[in-house]
Amino acid sequence: MTTKLRVENLSKTFVLHNQHGVRLPVFSNASLEVKAGECVVLHGHSGSGKSTLLRSLYGNYLPDSGKIWVEHQGQQIDMVSAEARDILSVRRHTVGWVSQFLRVIPRISALNLVMQPLLELGVDKAQSEARASALLRHLNVPERLWHLAPSTFSGGEQQRVNIARGFVVDYPVLLLDEPTASLDATNRAAVVTLIEQAKARGAAVVGIFHDEDVRERVADRLYEMSPETAPEMSA
Repeated sequence: MTTKLRVENLSKTFVLHNQHGVRLPVFSNASLEVKAGECVVLHGHSGSGKSTLLRSLYGNYLPDSGKIWVEHQGQQIDMVSAEARDILSVRRHTVGWVSQFLRVIPRISALNLVMQPLLELGVDKAQSEARASALLRHLNVPERLWHLAPSTFSGGEQQRVNIARGFVVDYPVLLLDEPTASLDATNRAAVVTLIEQAKARGAAVVGIFHDEDVRERVADRLYEMSPETAPEMSA
């Protein structure tokens, strides 16, 4: 299988400038590979650096050292050293992101919010709307809400809109930060189905899942996190 994402000796330390420059090591020498069609789940106690690593993979955090190689349009891009325009291109075409929270855009309907990543890729409006509608329906978002702004939705409804937006493009790499955290069993199962479908088409998935049942369903491997992260992975 093709390696879609490769992390080499990645380290990250936060400097707390409001606390006299105290340095807070988050993880050190993290190394892993994620191949097409597999899901690696970041695992460890609270504060072990899972979310920081995931955000580093997306280019939100700049690591102190190491490399993050992403296969992007036939090239290997290092997300650590890449120019901002290249990171934006990777995000648009190659790496999808689902966080725990929806960034609500005022006055934009849920349907348009989900459609937006496809429209930005040049997909025609009818096709984009059909894909977005199918995802919202799969995630049990009531159709009466589709044309309303998500700012008025419940937390669970907002999260399902967020998930639909993250899955609307068939990204080669998917980063999932506790996507099922606020969902009931029915909607957790709907998300698991989307992850399984993504893996079946060859996506490489890296995720954080606090729901043990979800983790057991989707994980091919666990990557154990600690402040002194080592490169081994466990089955």
